[in-house]
Amino acid sequence: MTVVHLGDDENRFSPDWLQRVHSTLDDVEDVLVTTGGGKFYSNGLDLDWLTAHGDQATRYVADVQELFARVLTLPVPTVAAITGHAFGAGAMLAMAHDFRVMRSDRGYFCFPEADIDIPFTPGMAALIQAKLTPSAAIASMTTGRRFGGPEAAELGLVDEIAAEGDVVKVASERVAALAGKDKGTLGAIKATMFAPAVAALRASA
Repeated sequence: MTVVHLGDDENRFSPDWLQRVHSTLDDVEDVLVTTGGGKFYSNGLDLDWLTAHGDQATRYVADVQELFARVLTLPVPTVAAITGHAFGAGAMLAMAHDFRVMRSDRGYFCFPEADIDIPFTPGMAALIQAKLTPSAAIASMTTGRRFGGPEAAELGLVDEIAAEGDVVKVASERVAALAGKDKGTLGAIKATMFAPAVAALRASA
């Protein structure tokens, strides 16, 4: 089992952070668990870096979306252990996993785009809509609402909730039983299941 720790701060998607995560994915053998430390799973796009490097925005967004596409189709069982806030692209990264387990008592799962005037790209929208019912997509994508663990589970944003100290344990148990599946078969299944979302995510690459 590979447990990838995204970091102890806001875990925003700086270019260096993206490269580090991609490197860790190269070494995943059987199942993948991702988690964060402190108050955050991930706060998503590194807006400070993006503001300072506006001329690289197109390449940056393409790199972010490639990470989503890669996790979405990774040929092993995957689960996000959400121990803190998951906002924007951070929530999308969690959504790209097969399963999500969220802390029950603190932290929010939120797509704030409607409130910060940043529309979803076609790829980002396709990713979220591939994982949610239409009503759940509307409730989360058009409102900017912050969902605590129990509400996120009720809506279907996450599959399960757990106490603070048990999130990684519960997430690991959820995928441990799925280890050992043929990677070629599982990868082909995911590629077929999520072909429209992957095509939209990679369209700008």
